[in-house]
Amino acid sequence: MRLIDTILEVDQAHAVTEATVAAQWPLTTAQGASPLVLIELAAQTAGVCFGWQELQKPVDLRDAARGWLVGVKKALFHIDRISFPSCIVTRTQTFLQVEQYKEIVATASLGERTIAEIHLQVLQADQSAFHDPAD
Repeated sequence: MRLIDTILEVDQAHAVTEATVAAQWPLTTAQGASPLVLIELAAQTAGVCFGWQELQKPVDLRDAARGWLVGVKKALFHIDRISFPSCIVTRTQTFLQVEQYKEIVATASLGERTIAEIHLQVLQADQSAFHDPAD
């Protein structure tokens, strides 16, 4: 499921995306979307940054096939429901990075109003986990 419509900014440590709430999104009713969907938007926006980082590496060193395990450390929502077709801007920033572990802080906004603050923990599998020890 891809929720992001537009990548507005991306570099080594942050990304900013835009998404328009649609009825076919998960966690929606006739009244709009649950703010829980903002966690997925934060994770997808962080993924934009991670993908950009991979593209900066030489082709033979890229590990784009490896996935990430994402946990929600904290999520604070300032809205009960997000109406259709609201345009959400999501910003992520790498807060901490130690080897394959990262902590990401994210905010989601409707115009000037912050509607969520989310703190993600992200662990990328070590490349050795994908190699046969017999090799």
